[in-house]
Amino acid sequence: MTESNGPPPTTRRRFLTASLLAGGAMAAGGRAQAAGDPAILEVQPWAQVLGEGVDARPYGTPSQFESHVVRRNVPWLTADPISSVNFTPLHELDGIITPNGLCFERHHAGIAEVEPAQYRLMINGLVEKPIVFTLEDLKRFPRENHIYFLECAANSGMEWRGAQLNGCQFTHGMVHNVMYTGVRLRHLLERAGVRTNGKWVLAEGADASAMTRSIPMEKALDDCLVAFKMNGEALRPEQGYPVRLVVPGWEGNMWVKWLRRIEVGDEPWHHREETSKYTDLLADGRARRFTWVMDAKSVITNPSPQAPITHGRGHTVITGLAWSGRGTIPRVDVTLDGGKNWRQARMDGPSLPMSLHRFYFEFDWDGRPLLLQSRAHDSTGYVQPTKDELRQVRGENSIYHNNGIQTWYVNEKGAAENVEVS
Repeated sequence: MTESNGPPPTTRRRFLTASLLAGGAMAAGGRAQAAGDPAILEVQPWAQVLGEGVDARPYGTPSQFESHVVRRNVPWLTADPISSVNFTPLHELDGIITPNGLCFERHHAGIAEVEPAQYRLMINGLVEKPIVFTLEDLKRFPRENHIYFLECAANSGMEWRGAQLNGCQFTHGMVHNVMYTGVRLRHLLERAGVRTNGKWVLAEGADASAMTRSIPMEKALDDCLVAFKMNGEALRPEQGYPVRLVVPGWEGNMWVKWLRRIEVGDEPWHHREETSKYTDLLADGRARRFTWVMDAKSVITNPSPQAPITHGRGHTVITGLAWSGRGTIPRVDVTLDGGKNWRQARMDGPSLPMSLHRFYFEFDWDGRPLLLQSRAHDSTGYVQPTKDELRQVRGENSIYHNNGIQTWYVNEKGAAENVEVS
């Protein structure tokens, strides 16, 4: 546990209240059901009639009572939904796997509906034998299964200048975590025969934006996948069906969807998405180039603005997610008082490189306001910074790669709000 003296600094739109607890365990509490509860004593309607048969829902759907658990967008963020983003409802999920239907979407020209029988993947450029693969050709290579997170570089981008969006779905929801099934890009490149001066690859998508990104050959030959399934089923159209590129630990824009071409070259192409976009603009007007890796990051998903404390005082479970593009997350710290006192959270579930990690912290809440934060440590020794620490290095011009510590203010009624304490 680390401690600091004095209150954390505050600036515009940052919030601090003198009534916060100084740390330590809350008083224990709980509630008991009143005698005569009809929900348990009376036979409920669903126990009195026959339900639907096995063929009523050929493709299973969530319960009607979970219809609110959906991706959501923020209409004013972009001029048109065709080139826009929606957000994963992180506050409604648990564990580390994101259901396919809830994985956030980011499109530059809308969803491409690619007919699998007409799908082709070309490898050309500095290769001995330019080659074209069908979908069936790809499936004949050795398959692998890996669980990776995918995070858009702009995730949390609106928060650079202060607290903006009120909900972890909107501040951190451009991330998801699934099991990908596919083949190593290395196998395909080996089949084409990369020439000795081939140092880069250009991945190109089949959508109307013709998305392209340069990737160094070292990464292409290391762990990149050409994937055709997620969580055991075919990719969804909005996730690149029938084939997408997987670039573990690196920013999501490089995971080109509807992958149609891999060109081998001797230098990076410097296309739009790696010059005017997806670079970090510094305070002096220069831009950081090739900031591919997603650094360690975390967020408390419950409680949060869309998931308030509703049970009142007593035993309370805090939970959230942490991830790093450089490895695993062996430790997450949680604070209840805006960083004065940190306690180590409990990690639970699989700990896999470049995957989401689930953490929990349990305490007895006495009803006093809270300032909740989480702080991730990754397997390289890197510790998630505060937003002010990031601003001291990069200023406030960037909208990309914001992995600063997030703060939720929880009032005495359990309602949560996005604030900033740095």
